[in-house]
Amino acid sequence: MSSLSERPANPVVGQAIEHESAALHVTGHALYTDDLVGRHHGVLHAHPVQAPHAHARITRLDTSSAHDVPGVVRVLTASDVPGINDAGIKHDEPLFPDEVQYFGHAVCWVLGETLEAARRGALAVEVDYEPLPAILTVVEAIEAASYQGMAPVMARGDAETALASAAHVFEGEIDFAGQEHFYLETHCALATVDENGQVFVQSSTQHPTETQEITAHVLGLPSNRVTVQCLRMGGGFGGKEMQPHGLAAVAALGATLTGRPVRLRLTRQQDMTMTGKRHGFHATWRVGFDDALRIVGLDATLTSDGGWSLDLSEPVLSRALCHVDNAYWVPDIRVQGRIARTNKTSQTAFRGFGGPQGMLVIEDILGRCAPLLGAEPDDLRRRNFYVEGQTTPYGQPVRHPERMVLAWNQVRESATYDERLREVRTFNEEHPHAKRGLAITPVKFGISFNFTAFNQGGALVHVYKDGSVLINHGGTEMGQGLHTKMLQVAATALGLPLSKVRLAPTRTDKVPNTSATAASAGADLNGGAVKNACEQILGRLTELRAANPEASWEELVRLAYHARIQLWAAGFYRTEGLSWDVTTMTGSPFKYFAYGAAVAEVEVDGFTGAYDLRRVDIVHDVGDSLSPLVDLGQVEGGFVQGAGWLTLEDLRWDTSDKPTRGRLSTQSASTYKLPSFSETPTEFHVKLLEHAHEDGAVYGSKAVGEPPLMLAFSVREALRAACAAFGPPGVSVELASPATPEAVYWALDEARS
Repeated sequence: MSSLSERPANPVVGQAIEHESAALHVTGHALYTDDLVGRHHGVLHAHPVQAPHAHARITRLDTSSAHDVPGVVRVLTASDVPGINDAGIKHDEPLFPDEVQYFGHAVCWVLGETLEAARRGALAVEVDYEPLPAILTVVEAIEAASYQGMAPVMARGDAETALASAAHVFEGEIDFAGQEHFYLETHCALATVDENGQVFVQSSTQHPTETQEITAHVLGLPSNRVTVQCLRMGGGFGGKEMQPHGLAAVAALGATLTGRPVRLRLTRQQDMTMTGKRHGFHATWRVGFDDALRIVGLDATLTSDGGWSLDLSEPVLSRALCHVDNAYWVPDIRVQGRIARTNKTSQTAFRGFGGPQGMLVIEDILGRCAPLLGAEPDDLRRRNFYVEGQTTPYGQPVRHPERMVLAWNQVRESATYDERLREVRTFNEEHPHAKRGLAITPVKFGISFNFTAFNQGGALVHVYKDGSVLINHGGTEMGQGLHTKMLQVAATALGLPLSKVRLAPTRTDKVPNTSATAASAGADLNGGAVKNACEQILGRLTELRAANPEASWEELVRLAYHARIQLWAAGFYRTEGLSWDVTTMTGSPFKYFAYGAAVAEVEVDGFTGAYDLRRVDIVHDVGDSLSPLVDLGQVEGGFVQGAGWLTLEDLRWDTSDKPTRGRLSTQSASTYKLPSFSETPTEFHVKLLEHAHEDGAVYGSKAVGEPPLMLAFSVREALRAACAAFGPPGVSVELASPATPEAVYWALDEARS
């Protein structure tokens, strides 16, 4: 067992404690970025001027009328930018564009004494446009060969030969939608400038360091002149990894030019029309099976909808390709990836980061092929699981594949799968106008950033003279419980009660050069750094402790201070054993795999396609949990969000030839359907896999943020089974994604016809 993963006796990690800000959340005392506005005087409010075209050239921009509006202080345009007019890491996202790339694109920003003044000022800005042709769907992009970025190919063996000799070959395609993040707190930034020209930005961001870097280069400043702090976020889900940077830069630019604090907070409609979403994909595939129902070959092409700029589309596509296999051994495989360039918001990170999209392809394949092979879907899946000694298509050994089997068998038993499958079939025989479906699906998800350099974390730990401890780390808190886990890690490492440790907000002048809180790696990276800092401090106290074995912690610290022993430390952690060559799509990009399995049961109305999620059972592998209560919440929440993506959340853009072409039609809570209490399972049973210690990760834990989302494939496959029950035996159901009641109705109607 490694020193990183080994736990001491009676650790604070592993205790089921509540979220560190739970009481603040439920009482309304938790502060978010916009709550800090009232603590500043003379705040200006920013409002965008949004373009009414999906693609157009700006031929005239006249801001003079806006200055006549009472309360308008300034209009920010490209001519005001002292540095680089770009908010993207690929330098393909002009902050103030001269060519509009999507409907709702902000062309300039108005600063007002009040938000209403800024809004009226924005309406007064005069802009002339020359409309240009707009590409809105992936299929349109494919037809027009409108691509951007890399086009990776992941291959092993000879897929073409394997398919030519396969006993059973099938082909198909699937087009599936993206997803709106719909965090409760919309994007927000508050910028101030002090008497020395130091820019301070409060931002709702998952990546403070990158927000700092983008803001600095827009302002033409070095990074040491810009400090970014994230107190907490009201949700992020990946939507605040890249998207906050330009908004923070606008606020900082306004504060720099006016000398006054500037607040920028998007309304829900602005947030939905201006910021990126989960990438939708279009996939075509051919798959071959032998007579033992084992996959022998797969040839597929995955095309993602990148929107108007690259953002994170390249690593999202890479991860999608790396997860096409999910939990299944595919000996001969070739998967090509492409990024479509469309006139939509620049699609971005979303929980799972391409992994769900890649897995959906193989799960859809198995769900559609099982009846054509005369196989039970659960049997087809199970017989294709990885076994010890096999590697992924990109060459990484699959460690602990037996855990997939353990989770699968455990959830199958706890859900009484076989007994309930008989009950479902009996119900379906007795009810001609309602059918039930039962399905079980696995998850194997790789943990670490695809980009190896991001797999590092930092922390700063202070021990004060009274023995109290303050920790600061590079991760951000978006409600997922990272801060809670870091408090537990510090208390465990120092051998102190939790009450002795306090945590400070994340900010770039305390821990620099941090990675985004993303890729489910927040606890791994920052936990390793916190533990490292604590161990440095304890190491300096070793001789003093030996000389004073009976001294209390407080007495030891006091003695250390008088002995001039350093009582603070900067911790660092880097994930070992990683390698990745993006040009060949080979290597070991992941530290480990997280496993899980879920059973879902649904009931579908044959007249309307409406359905009820009757019961869900989950067994999920989080290693030795750092904080079981937090992890259970993450599994439950991730599953529900995944079910929303697969069954409810339907992004719609106007694809007509009208002047509103390209407008997001689902731009509010009234038109975009989110999971609510009525869509959560009537029965919901979640268990963490036991005896799942992960050597080489902090205190033996595993990541939990993203993998549970993909457990929701069980719901989609249960809906497929219910739709098939309306038709004759052996019918193969093609189910749209999202599988809304409307889509389910058309699928079951096709099955029975």
